[in-house]
Amino acid sequence: MSEEFGNDLVTLTDEDGNEVEFEHIDTVEYKGETYLAFIPAELSLEEEAEVVILQVVEENGEEILASVEDDTIADAVFDLVIERAEAEEE
Repeated sequence: MSEEFGNDLVTLTDEDGNEVEFEHIDTVEYKGETYLAFIPAELSLEEEAEVVILQVVEENGEEILASVEDDTIADAVFDLVIERAEAEEE
């Protein structure tokens, strides 16, 4: 995979055009595709982390991050991320 996605912090643009900084927490493979999981970089300890799942897709020869439209896939990838995080804690 491209080093372009190697940094821990990344700025993403939401559907309203707002830029938000996120922290990359994991990269997982699911059914032959690569997905990246992010949480907002500026979380307070009281807030629950909203995990954002994005898929690495190739467009015009470049790897880009795309929203996951299928809730079933997003949920499965989320579950993998949580399982891996829990395994690391043990």
